[in-house]
Amino acid sequence: MRTGKWIWVCLTVLTLGQVCGAAEDGSSVDDRLAQLEKEIAELKQASAPASGPTASSDSKKKGLFSSVDVQLYGYIKADASRDSSRTTTGNYVLYVDSEATRRNDAEFNLTAGESRLGLNFSGPSSETLKTSGKVEFDFFGKNADENKAKIQMRHAYMNLEWPEAQFSLLAGQTWDVISPLNPSTLNYSVLWVGGNIGYRRPQVRLTKDLSVTDKAKVKLEGALTRTIGRLDLTNSETGEDAGVPTLQGRVSTTFPFFGPKPTTIGLSGHTGKEEYDVDATGRNVTLKSQSINLDVTQPVCKWMTLKAELFSGKNLDSYLGGINQGVNTTTLRSIDSEGGWIAASLGPWSKWSYNVGLGVDNVDRDDVNAGGRTRNSCLFGNVRYDVNAHAQIGLELSRWDTNYKGPGDAKDMRVQASFIYKF
Repeated sequence: MRTGKWIWVCLTVLTLGQVCGAAEDGSSVDDRLAQLEKEIAELKQASAPASGPTASSDSKKKGLFSSVDVQLYGYIKADASRDSSRTTTGNYVLYVDSEATRRNDAEFNLTAGESRLGLNFSGPSSETLKTSGKVEFDFFGKNADENKAKIQMRHAYMNLEWPEAQFSLLAGQTWDVISPLNPSTLNYSVLWVGGNIGYRRPQVRLTKDLSVTDKAKVKLEGALTRTIGRLDLTNSETGEDAGVPTLQGRVSTTFPFFGPKPTTIGLSGHTGKEEYDVDATGRNVTLKSQSINLDVTQPVCKWMTLKAELFSGKNLDSYLGGINQGVNTTTLRSIDSEGGWIAASLGPWSKWSYNVGLGVDNVDRDDVNAGGRTRNSCLFGNVRYDVNAHAQIGLELSRWDTNYKGPGDAKDMRVQASFIYKF
């Protein structure tokens, strides 16, 4: 009940008590009523909104915990999986470990590490400017016991949007501009290192939308991003030591082609460098990181959507390309790689939905030493059943093949069951 209603309830009880008291002690009822009118006037004045400099700031507060709108979201996810061979990392698959010494070494994993929490912030906003932000994390932080998972920051950014100008500014950590799509897998790694590149990193991004026609639109995106490198021989971080950020850009167009919804085609790329110090005297080698990428989203009919991406580049380990190999530290050469993926989402039909897809990452054999990974591929299919609006159960089968330079080629059949509660 609101404060004003409580005040009037109290006044009613007080009035009845005062009138009854007047009859008992012999005082004048008129005197009592006059006194009550005075007290009511004082209570009204006390409960009225304050005026002056402090009133405006107090009245703008929208909640007990924040002066802006806050929305909690996320899900709880338990994953049980069995692999016919050892994989990296185990709880999810990036590639199959070499079988040069151990063949068909099966493993079982059970984790809740992918469980996710997030907060969306919005406001204050006006007709000319909208402000918002996001913080999101999961529990796949490194170097923790399985039953003592560590928090991992996924997103943390603010966004300023000018609707009339169709322009926005984002600052913080979120997804890369390049290769923005992901297949729908139960496996946490969404074909990373298996044909799907692009990850999350700190950045400052500008986005401009252009309306070409009523039905055709163009989007321009550009970002200065943190260069994620590696430790060199002097224990310096090579991305930081380069002294400049990495540049990412994407241009995409959305237009009616066929199917129930518009088609989107995007062309993206990045360029950056690392400075690798070879000794303590300051001698160094510049290691380039570059890519060019294509992404396509094509709704085929109301129950089927196709997504696909292609990439080609060098030094892509921090973008989860090159089968997690970016630089040959023996020859000090960037490792070239290329690949892509395609996936179809089917449904939903009643409470059932399905996804199938294929991804592959090929590495130039000449760029890696003996024992290096040269090809990694995955074929997957999954089914999901919605128990209700919030609970979901899923089952996924996937076949992973990882080839090595020299002996050690490995294969893995993975069966994964997932139990998800979304909120």
